[in-house]
Amino acid sequence: MRNLSGGHVEEFVLVDFPTTPPLQLLLFVLFFAIYLLTLLENALIVFTIWLTPSLHRPMYFFLGHLSFLELWYINVTIPRLLAAFLTQDSRVSYVGCMTQLYFFIALACTECVLLAVMAYDRYLAICGPLHYPSLMPSSLATRLAAASWGSGFFSSMMKLLFISQLSYCGPNIINHFFCDISPLLNLTCSDKEQAELVDFLLALVMILLPLLAVVSSYTAIIAAILRIPTSRGRRKAFSTCATHLAVVVIYYSSTLFTYARPRAMYTFNHNKIISVLYTIIVPSLNPAIYCLRNKEVKEAFRKAVMGRCHYPKDVLD
Repeated sequence: MRNLSGGHVEEFVLVDFPTTPPLQLLLFVLFFAIYLLTLLENALIVFTIWLTPSLHRPMYFFLGHLSFLELWYINVTIPRLLAAFLTQDSRVSYVGCMTQLYFFIALACTECVLLAVMAYDRYLAICGPLHYPSLMPSSLATRLAAASWGSGFFSSMMKLLFISQLSYCGPNIINHFFCDISPLLNLTCSDKEQAELVDFLLALVMILLPLLAVVSSYTAIIAAILRIPTSRGRRKAFSTCATHLAVVVIYYSSTLFTYARPRAMYTFNHNKIISVLYTIIVPSLNPAIYCLRNKEVKEAFRKAVMGRCHYPKDVLD
């Protein structure tokens, strides 16, 4: 371990998953394939929405922001996970660790708020379709998207402000595949109570409040679906809502379990497994759930990729 003058840790050692070499190779191939697929899906969605004027509406505006966020998100986290499968341990500088932590927290918090905004947008569209254009104009959609990004990066800045004030004298081994809050809090040699409290309170605000907004929105949406007279219409609406809710439940439950805790976590191996859910599984599911099941997005994608051909609507599911 190398220290800076004054006993400050200069670098951290990230520990890989405790698996056998054959399993590590298998997991590397699996996650690398997921990484490439997620990268391609989200990039195609961003460019399709950007290049298609008919999709320049609040719903697709938010979807474009979500896909752009996922592109950034997976490039912060998945390369570190892939490196963990190739080496027994990898090293990251103190500044590099704090930089990675800042962007990871910022993007995670932004996604929490953005998912809540998207749920509210769907609530307005389903429960008040006649008034939707006036209730969600493009100017409001822009402000909500900006608020999502701004709140996420501001929350991350506040967390990092307290974490970076802590002293790290050794050991410098982080039992995780990327720099995360709990492992860093457990390595500090100074009083971490204030940093833990700030982290816990901000986690509640940035995760629990958006989750309450999502639950409230989907409760109203389900109540509206139950009033649909035809069983076929109800089944179709429930199918769409169920897939959306599945992704939301996985993302919020895993992030709540990891971050909305008043004390630092010590079961790091379980923490690493749970981290895979919201760093890999959810970003890979979001494009399929929110966009690729949508008829307008699929039609626009076909036109953008295969030319301005006419596709009869009866061939779209």
